[in-house]
This record gives sequence, structure tokens and C-alpha cells, in this order.
Amino acid sequence: MASNHAQVVRSGSRTTHPSSSEYSRESSNEEDQARPFASLSPTPTHAIQQTQGAPSPMLSLASGPSDVAATPPGVSFTTDVSPTNQLSIDAVANKAEKLRPRGTVTLKDRVACYQWTYFTMTMATGGMANVLHSAYYQAGWIVAVGIFFCLLNIVLFLMNCILISVRFYIRPGSFINSFTDQVESLFIPAFFVSIAIILINICQYGVRTCGDWLLQVLDVMFWVYISLGAVASAGLYLILWTTLELPIHMMTPTWVFPAYPLLLSGPFAANLIAASEVSGYHHSINRTAIAICAATTQGTGCLIAFMISAAFIYRLMTQKLPRDMQRPGVFISIGPFGFTAASIALLGSHAREIIPSQFLDTPIAADVIRVVSLLVALWLWGLSLWFFLVSVGSLWKYTRRQHKMPFQMTWWSFVFPNTGLVVATEVMGDNFKSQGLHIFGAIMTIILIVVWVGVFVKMLYCLRTRKLLWPEDQV
Repeated sequence: MASNHAQVVRSGSRTTHPSSSEYSRESSNEEDQARPFASLSPTPTHAIQQTQGAPSPMLSLASGPSDVAATPPGVSFTTDVSPTNQLSIDAVANKAEKLRPRGTVTLKDRVACYQWTYFTMTMATGGMANVLHSAYYQAGWIVAVGIFFCLLNIVLFLMNCILISVRFYIRPGSFINSFTDQVESLFIPAFFVSIAIILINICQYGVRTCGDWLLQVLDVMFWVYISLGAVASAGLYLILWTTLELPIHMMTPTWVFPAYPLLLSGPFAANLIAASEVSGYHHSINRTAIAICAATTQGTGCLIAFMISAAFIYRLMTQKLPRDMQRPGVFISIGPFGFTAASIALLGSHAREIIPSQFLDTPIAADVIRVVSLLVALWLWGLSLWFFLVSVGSLWKYTRRQHKMPFQMTWWSFVFPNTGLVVATEVMGDNFKSQGLHIFGAIMTIILIVVWVGVFVKMLYCLRTRKLLWPEDQV
């Protein structure tokens, strides 16, 4: 009796009939929300006395096609409803009317979805500038394309910083929560790696033009980055180990991401020393201290990556390959050994200019270091190439139509880790005077450019079709 009373009162108010599934779910609960108010309403003026054996007017109301049309004369359900109760029922109705339909998401809602994973885009873009600078076959247009990638990377990095700062501002607490999220927290180091890539690109394209003052600025930035990268790497691992429990069956090489700030110290140092040689301002920096520090931090990051890679192989032996959405992360295992091989080989090739004549009281220390560096770099380059073959092979099943891999920002893993392998290949070609390695590096460079363009276009398409930067409950 009371529930029908609430329904008739509701029919007298302004009513909307949304078509979305969200409103239909809300409407199914609306009756339950209205019942408490209906139970408090006073008895109508013409009370209905239902006695045993007498037919109930409510039965005839329910059986008719329209509740209002079937109301017997003299029975009113709206004349004596209290104003307070009427307002309460209208409040419930208005609340349902104010809910946004599914699919209507504001720009603020989309920006609130911005995450640390978007810095993988700047890692890959800066990596492309690094690859083009290291190419054996150079031309004016190649340098111009490299400068384009360098400048585009700076713009994208600033855009990422602005958007993620806006997210933290409009969603209080999201900054702290990002450090304890099981997925997003692993990509926080992408911010620091993007900074390192930008500094490396400035060493490659800026010092020769700007001169000694920029070289000295980069020298200071190197020591700042080394300190910041070491603290960030250790701190992020401590946060992961104290706040999260990451199961082994969900393990991917993304676990090595907190060590990546250390893995860019070697390339940074090698390019800084090379820039000082090319510009003729090698006396402006302490090349020996930079090289020794870089060898220390680079070796630390490589050993961490080596241990995590061993755990990843154990996971593959016991749990098979990662799921479709995690499959791009397999390529991350290429980067640590590729970047380390490239940096050690570059530093070793400059050993005679870096190492003092009586280093460690050994007159031939520079020659020994050069030979050992190239041999170690050769082993690591081979390991990186092996992980590349495994990673490419893991995508074989997606050549079939029934298998699809959903796009995520981790698709940039197809680009950035491979830039380390390509640079290492070019460095090996330089040191061993191998034309075949240079041709192989040039082919991989072309493939990387095509992959970068493909991932970038796919990212823009997903942004337009609301597959990226879109609330999960609206998908």
C-alpha cells in the first residue's frame, strides 16, 4: 500500500526517462530509496478498510495498465501528503536526474586519469634522438631529424609534468597513492629516466653549438642526477618492499624500472666526455672522476637488473609468458644490458684520454681497461640481443587474428629498451670496424622509427576513441 502510494506521488512530479544502463541501475534502486519516505506518509482522508474476504482495491490497481487510471473514485493518494515527505521524495528523484549519463566525461575527469606511465613516451622519444646521433651513416637530414626528436621530447616532457601536476592538484591524495599503487608505482622512475635522456640529448646536440658554459652546466647536472638517481632508486624499491606484495606469477621486467635511473648514468657520462672532446673543452670537466662514478653506478644498476632478470626467467619457466596486457613489458629486459654495453664500450674507447698515465701505478692501465671494457660490453651486448629475440618471439601469437593485444602506454617498451641495443650495436661496429654491424644498426634504426610512429599514432587514436585517459567505470 505504501509503496504504491510513493509510486503515485512520484508520477506527479517531474520525471525523466534516461536510456543508459547507468540510469536503469539507478532507477531499479529508486523504489527502495523511496520506501522509507512512503512509510512515514500519513493515512489518506478516505481510508481503505480491507477486511477478510473483501477484495482489495490495490489488487485491481496492480492488475490494470495504468496505476492512475485504475484509481477508484473517492480514493486519493496525493491530497494529504505532508510537504516534508513530498520534498524528501523529490530530493531522491532530483539526485537521480543530476547523475551524468554514461560517456559524458569532462576534461577534468580525463586529466585526473593521467599517470606516471605517460613518461615512457618521453623516454622513447628521447631515445630516438640518441639513436640517430649514434648512427654510423650521418647526413644533414639525419641530424635535423635527431634535433626534431630532441625538441619534441622536451615539449612532451613539459606537457607530462603539467598534466600530472594538475591531476595531483584536482585529486588530493593521488600523489601519495601513486607510490603505493601496484602498477603505477613501478613507472615513477620513468620521470627520472626522461630527465637523463633530455640531458644526454643536450650533450649530443647542444654542446658543440653553445660552447663551454653549457658543458659546465651539464657537468653540474651530472653530479646532481647521480645523487638524485641513487636516492630515487633505493627509495622506490624500499617503498615497494614495505607497502606492496607483488606475486611472482605477475612478475614482469617492469620490476627493474626503479633501477633504470642508475642505468642511464653510464650513457650520460660517456656522452658528456665525448661532447667535451668534440667541442675542445675537455679541460672544463674532471673526466676521470665522471668515468669512475659512472662505472660504479652503471655496474650497480646492471647487477640489480641481472638479479631481477634471473627471477623473470624463473617466472617464465614456472608460469609461462605474461598475459596479453603485460606482454610489452618483456622488452624492458633488453634495455639494462644494452645501455650498459654501450656505455662501457664508449668509456673504454676513450680510456686513453680519461685514465691518467700512472693510474693505479700501472703505465698500461688505460690499454687494459680498454680491452676489458670491450670484452665485457661484448658479452652484455650478446645478452641484450638474446632478450631481444625472446621478446620478439613472445609476440608471435599476435600475428593471428583471434589474438589481440590491448593498447597501453607500456607499448612504448617496443621502442625505448631497443634504443639501448641499437646504440650498443653501433658502438660495437665502431670499435671492431665491422661494416656488417653498422648495416644491422641502420636497419634496426629504420625499424625503430617506424615503430615509434606506429605507437604514437595508435596512442592518439586511443585518446580520440576514449580508450586512454578515460575513467574505468565509464568504459
